[in-house]
Amino acid sequence: MSSDFDADAHFENLIRTGTWLDEQTFPPLGWAVPGLIPEGFGLLIGPPKAGKSWAALSTALSVAAGTKAFSAVDVGPARNVLYLALEDGDRRLQDRCRLLLGTEPIPPRLTYATRATPNEAIALIEWWLRERGGDGPLVLLDTLGKVTPAALPGESAYARDYRIGGHLKRLADDSVGSTLLAVHHDRKAGSEDFVDSVSGTHGLAGSADFIIVLARQRQESDGVLKVTGRDVMEAEYAMTLSDKGHWTLKGKNLATAAAAAATVKATAGLADRSSEMVRFIAKHPEGVRAADVAIGLDITKDSAGRYLRRLAESGRATKEARGLYLPVLSVRSVRFEDDLLTEPDTTDTSDTPLAGRVACTVCSFPLNADMAALGETTHPTCEPETAS
Repeated sequence: MSSDFDADAHFENLIRTGTWLDEQTFPPLGWAVPGLIPEGFGLLIGPPKAGKSWAALSTALSVAAGTKAFSAVDVGPARNVLYLALEDGDRRLQDRCRLLLGTEPIPPRLTYATRATPNEAIALIEWWLRERGGDGPLVLLDTLGKVTPAALPGESAYARDYRIGGHLKRLADDSVGSTLLAVHHDRKAGSEDFVDSVSGTHGLAGSADFIIVLARQRQESDGVLKVTGRDVMEAEYAMTLSDKGHWTLKGKNLATAAAAAATVKATAGLADRSSEMVRFIAKHPEGVRAADVAIGLDITKDSAGRYLRRLAESGRATKEARGLYLPVLSVRSVRFEDDLLTEPDTTDTSDTPLAGRVACTVCSFPLNADMAALGETTHPTCEPETAS
């Protein structure tokens, strides 16, 4: 450190006051895919051959064309995209684009590279963001392993991972509103916390602003997209992979895809009758009572009540009020920042027992159609409360 270094002035420039922070106006959080992929540096994780590259390319094409991502989420106006397809060649990339797009042309806002050394890739991303990025650009790095350099002499694996992740994060942070999503393999070890599935040390996961895990059993078309991060709602969404490599959300929006994922988890390991009941409850986010289930599944009210209580005790349903049971994840409870998604599912359910639309005078939830047709005004399970 030179003798003319002014430590006081240097450190004064490093700190700011609460007053300064209070007076600032920052732009709203940007999204590559609203509700799913925010601005910043993120990781797309999954096992080999699970469809990560298909998901990455599909996202790239949707953002570059300004169409719906995963056939459900409107990404807004078309934006510039850089796709580093480092495991592909021109012919394979063209074939995949045409499978995903059908007769639509490959969008001109998509730019790509299929070859780059670790140093070239980082420099290319930095140059592209500066010269070609524009507003809300998206960079997809497929895969991170292709550009990961060796550790420096004496550098631990954690320090190496954090150094690389931190460098990529700085590239995204320096280009306000941009998203840099790196495709990376999982660690091939089961864990209750899906963040632990990130291959490598926690240094890589710790450097990322958000993590997306794509989980799918081999030979199965159904999968789950798990999301967590500093600026994104932690959630899981049910997905389906077509034979043409196209990932789609199960449902018309994130809320219904989240409800579908919750139903899959809630029915895991259950017998047929219990699974049937969980699915019945999932169709009615406003809640059901034993009488509703009895009519809908053609069982006795006592049996329905026993099943509902067992499901609530095992955490596969939620008891909201006296006799009222809701799905573990109610569609009406799913909300995203900045009104990204504010409407519940409005799918027509006119052929279901809860479509009477006549509100119970005790609990205010709908009566089923048969009760409404008979002129009933309360659920049977609400009557004791009325009498008291």
